[in-house]
Amino acid sequence: MYFKQITTPGLGCLSYIIGCPGAKVCAVVDPKRDAQDYLDITREEGMRITHVIETHIHADHVSGNQELAAATGAEICYMEGSPITYPHTVLKEGDEMVLGNAKLRFLHTPGHTPHAMSILVTDTARADEPWLLLTGDLLFVGDVGRPDLAGEELFQEQAENLYRSLYHKLGYLPDRIEVFPAHGQGSLCGKGMSFKSNTTLGFERVANWAFQFTSKQAFLDQVLGEFPIRPMSFTHIITTNMNGAPLLERCPLEKSLSLESFKARMDAGAVVIDTRDTAAFGGVHIPASVNIGFDRQTANWVGMVVDPKAEIILVVEDKPQYDAMLLELHRIGYDNITGYLAGGISTWVFAGMPVEKLDQLPVQQLKDLIHRSDNGAPRIIDVRTPGEWEAGHLAEAQHLPLMQVLKEGIDAPRDEELIVICGSGYRSNIVASHLQENGYTEAKSVAGGMFAWANSGFPVTK
Repeated sequence: MYFKQITTPGLGCLSYIIGCPGAKVCAVVDPKRDAQDYLDITREEGMRITHVIETHIHADHVSGNQELAAATGAEICYMEGSPITYPHTVLKEGDEMVLGNAKLRFLHTPGHTPHAMSILVTDTARADEPWLLLTGDLLFVGDVGRPDLAGEELFQEQAENLYRSLYHKLGYLPDRIEVFPAHGQGSLCGKGMSFKSNTTLGFERVANWAFQFTSKQAFLDQVLGEFPIRPMSFTHIITTNMNGAPLLERCPLEKSLSLESFKARMDAGAVVIDTRDTAAFGGVHIPASVNIGFDRQTANWVGMVVDPKAEIILVVEDKPQYDAMLLELHRIGYDNITGYLAGGISTWVFAGMPVEKLDQLPVQQLKDLIHRSDNGAPRIIDVRTPGEWEAGHLAEAQHLPLMQVLKEGIDAPRDEELIVICGSGYRSNIVASHLQENGYTEAKSVAGGMFAWANSGFPVTK
């Protein structure tokens, strides 16, 4: 049996190739949209992709099933009842698929989504007993799938489904089964995933919080609590995956925009994403642009800040950077990307176009401002997650998580000094640039964020 896990950095997506080189056939499970990796690997291993299997309808990334089906003619497979609008093969509880020495058995395991499944894998060349379990978004390493994505009206039902799938459906499987989930660290489909990308069922039963309850009600009381932020992109991604993503070759081709074309798109309402680092953006940038640079979770931040239906134009340093951002955007279904400013920010500046700056406040200066006696301490807004805040924060800061600021705004005069801080300065630049776009002329970002503050030996409150 051939088995390979493929990681998509940033989004925390894990996909799989399962097959048999002897029989020259394989299946791809939960593929990312940019599908060339699967085609390259299977060609090198001498296997043909006959099936593309989706453990559920994904909310955080656009599937590559359309790309693979177009390239190979593979069947796209979903669990029975999945609301898919394009041709696909329906799998039912207990169905099996044989790919040479690899045998796949499909289990209906709802909870994260109503029609989710797990895949029990047996290598018949070694034993008749199952070896691996692909759990989709049911069970992660250190966490379980969030049950809120199917909608508020199904929340309670999905939480109960989650309990039954974990405690009953998986309860019949032995501890030795190896677990391979569809997501790892960085995904927003759970809230406490390990950096490790696989585990065993037995270890999760001992160490995973979700298996530590003696009653269903105790489990429900815990699981119906708070969840990670739901980016605005999730609904768009779910709809795209239900209807089938357009092939990438149909997306707009590379387009280097002249200054005049770029400005015309801006004036028509296009969102400007400036991908440069926080310091470069702070020094000079195009008015009303938002700073989302390259980070481990770039796609997640875009999904929180930018409307998925918006036209997007980019400010980048060079063509490779444009290509890299294009890949991040396509993975979450942001396909309406008109192009990038030819020559970068220099083109805009040298043409004498209006510019703005976003002050990058050193932590030493922030400390002095906090202790000034004339006008009192400035308003400091910490936009990190609740967990980060509880781990340590400035005593003088106000906690307003990033998504709360983006959704609800800030109740403050437009000319008030607002100092935004996060972990490293990345998220504070996103928020401060958003505030600046909305007329808060004195918004500032703390350079280096809490890392710089703590490393300077300044006090932190818990």
